[in-house]
Amino acid sequence: MLDVWVLVPAPDNISPLTLKWLFKNKHDEEQTVIRNKSRLVVRGYHQEEGIDFEESFTLVARMEAIRIFLAYAAHKSFTMFQMDVKIAFLHGSLKEVVYVCQPEGFIDADHPSHVYVDDIIFGSTHPRYIQLFSYLMKSHFKMLMMGEMMFFLGLQVNQSPCGIFINQSKYVLEILKKYGMESCDPVCTPIEIKDKLDLDQNGTPVDATKYRSMIGALMYFTSSRPDIVHTTCLCARYQAKSTKKLLKEVKRIFCYLRGTVNTGLWYSKDSGFELTGFSNADYAGCKDTFRSTFGGAQFLGEKLVNWSLKKQYCTALSTAKAEYVSLSAWMRTYLTDYGFHFNKIPIYCDSKSAIAISCNPIQHSRTKHIVVRKST
Repeated sequence: MLDVWVLVPAPDNISPLTLKWLFKNKHDEEQTVIRNKSRLVVRGYHQEEGIDFEESFTLVARMEAIRIFLAYAAHKSFTMFQMDVKIAFLHGSLKEVVYVCQPEGFIDADHPSHVYVDDIIFGSTHPRYIQLFSYLMKSHFKMLMMGEMMFFLGLQVNQSPCGIFINQSKYVLEILKKYGMESCDPVCTPIEIKDKLDLDQNGTPVDATKYRSMIGALMYFTSSRPDIVHTTCLCARYQAKSTKKLLKEVKRIFCYLRGTVNTGLWYSKDSGFELTGFSNADYAGCKDTFRSTFGGAQFLGEKLVNWSLKKQYCTALSTAKAEYVSLSAWMRTYLTDYGFHFNKIPIYCDSKSAIAISCNPIQHSRTKHIVVRKST
């Protein structure tokens, strides 16, 4: 029906890619099943770049962009709505010829049909524009109006006249139950301050699959919880060699979440929309590589919209260098699509030497703090 493929004999020198059905229940904000979904996917990981395809790209919204939109909606007093969009993405042109096996369960294999389902969010200060936008979209695409935005990509969204509150309390209860920690004792901090994590070469090995699964669950939870980003990223560094000591640190994060289930982000309506950054870094904080770790946070008024934590690729020879690299990592391009072009962005940093470097660009290439020894 969509002219996606034709049934032909496979060439002798080609091994057709196999297919797989994926079944999933779609839930609402109350975790009630509202739709049973099925997708037919190709096991594309058997393909080789440069031979079977040139590039791959998935056009999806970044979580930072979603938080910026939520902050903008709170600032403008938008009421946000959600629509379910069905896009026949297979109408796109494909230059390469791909041979796949016939899908299981198709009676008429000559006319397969399936679509990609996605959600969009939008808002306005006037109900008339909401209706107009909905009408225009429905006139071009097969869509379903889902009402006011309450649950999106795992985020629970609570809209009120005072602002917007987002959290993932239902998700944290799910992962606590999944890993048998729903009855664990809560702790006040996600990590103990007394020591830093290291590779633990002589530690007792544990199930690497479970360790990576727990890290993956925590990484998804960081969409609304910047307070666990640092600890989660530290534990994620050692997924290749997980030990009993490291697993204990991961479980501590779950214990911390057990006591902070309802914590989230509050985007106030009355706060401003000025872009402000905060940056900090340690010096040779990693005990294994002696590389520095820098972190940054970006606010729109009082609304925290972006945060990052990253271990630097180079070995910084001074704290000033480490924090200067952190300052240069500031990403302000998220707001260009909204028409905001901030020429001067205040960035707060606790290093006087880093501030001095940034205020004297002529000396940047010669200052001793920029001398870096590459780590081997």
